Amino acid sequence: METISPIELGIAGNGPVYRNLPVPQLVEKALERGEGRLTDTGALAILTGKYTGRSPKDKFIVDTPAVHDDIHWGSVNFPIAKEKFDAIRAKMLAYLQNRELFVFDGFAGADPKTTQRFRIVNEFASQNLFMHQLLIRPTEKELEDFSPDFTMYCAPGFQCVPELDGVNSECAILLDLEAHEILIAGNQYSGEMKKSVFTVMNYILPKKGILPLHCSANMGEDGSTAVFLGLSGTGKTTLSADPDRELIGDDEHGWTSDGIFNIEGGCYAKCIGLERKSEPEIFDAIRFGAMLENVIVDDKGHADYADGSLTENTRAGYPVEYISNAVIPGVGGRPNTVIFLTADAFGVLPPISRLDHHAAAYYYVSGYTSKLAGTERGIKEPVTTFSSMFGEPFFPMRPSVYAKMFIQKLQETGAEVYLVNTGWCGGKAGDVPRMKLSYTRAMVEAAITGRLSEVAYDRDPIFGVDIPETCPDVPAGILDPRNLWQDKKAYEESARKLAKAFVDNMEEKEPELPEEIKAAGPKP
Repeated sequence: METISPIELGIAGNGPVYRNLPVPQLVEKALERGEGRLTDTGALAILTGKYTGRSPKDKFIVDTPAVHDDIHWGSVNFPIAKEKFDAIRAKMLAYLQNRELFVFDGFAGADPKTTQRFRIVNEFASQNLFMHQLLIRPTEKELEDFSPDFTMYCAPGFQCVPELDGVNSECAILLDLEAHEILIAGNQYSGEMKKSVFTVMNYILPKKGILPLHCSANMGEDGSTAVFLGLSGTGKTTLSADPDRELIGDDEHGWTSDGIFNIEGGCYAKCIGLERKSEPEIFDAIRFGAMLENVIVDDKGHADYADGSLTENTRAGYPVEYISNAVIPGVGGRPNTVIFLTADAFGVLPPISRLDHHAAAYYYVSGYTSKLAGTERGIKEPVTTFSSMFGEPFFPMRPSVYAKMFIQKLQETGAEVYLVNTGWCGGKAGDVPRMKLSYTRAMVEAAITGRLSEVAYDRDPIFGVDIPETCPDVPAGILDPRNLWQDKKAYEESARKLAKAFVDNMEEKEPELPEEIKAAGPKP
């Protein structure tokens, strides 16, 4: 075991600090400490307690003169004073004194020109295992002179005092972009660590002329690259894990003038309802070295993926290499196809539609979906939301910064853009079944292989998108939602209600959007 002194981490005391433990030893430590148990496939299963999804109201960015003008302050990015951050930091580091700690030194950004070095300091071995598998793992040579660009301290056992610490609860996720530090207190949900790294990268990359994307990405044998933008639960991981294409990454990427690169070294897949017959790549990746969160495991060690009694947001974290056709390192060419994923609870958006570049910019800035149960605390049923860039909580700068870069990338590459509804069609959520995954896969395959470029389209008069008249391996009758609604008047009312929500959202968030982009959006 490699150890370092707590003093090197800014922590007093003489507790043991294990640096870059190999996976078997991290698993052994987690079991020894009672943090979890092994499943019959060898995965480490843990429970995260109160927090089974992200807690967005508990995330803060330190407001300093150096970053103030860069940040889009408001309902997503909450400011906290430097003095409050420092006070919480001091108390957290005091809490960590003399404790057994686990350190992982890893990279974010598979393109060497973009790589940032992150040092992760964990109270729990299981969380250190998670970050070991989710970040890019350095070689022994790269670790010899490792010096972190950012340091993250994660202490689920340390609880804030809201009235003293200037936060909203016992939990706090605090980012000091100037001091290059991240604090995560009172929360064991591993997604907070992952998304904190992503938020940092979404601040750094645009300053280098690189567009960050909340997307998955894969690549065909001919080098054609596709990216899938969408919020958690819309199908990024599932749809990009295609046995006929190489996986670049499942959630976070950067788009340079040369192409796409994975920010991460692992995957974080939703597990609810997981079955091998429909998602064999993900199912088989949940083995020794993988970590399961909040999945019910029986006395024989069998994971019940159908059981959402703790949360619908059950998760599996594993290294990208566990997907047999993953690209290592995670770098691909310039995208030929961009796919926006949404889960429309109104049931009025087409299962697939093509967007011109103006409409693409509109839907990118809108970022519409329905948040699904479990992805955030308190979400019990689908809730209509607009999340700019299909990931607004993770993008600290103004939407216009990313939107301008996105339009530029489309113009440079000529990529085709499709909007894919993985939610409901033909009726509202709860009234009709969700779109069949097999149909969605067939539509996506037709889009990324160019087969949808060869068919005729009809313009949707309300949403301004083009609906294909046919699609290989998909019944033509399901392509236009109007055909599926028995009550045509109810369809019209629901469609125009959603269209108005688009317009109202845009007026509030981006009132100065160019007229040609506004004109390409929905019309109530």
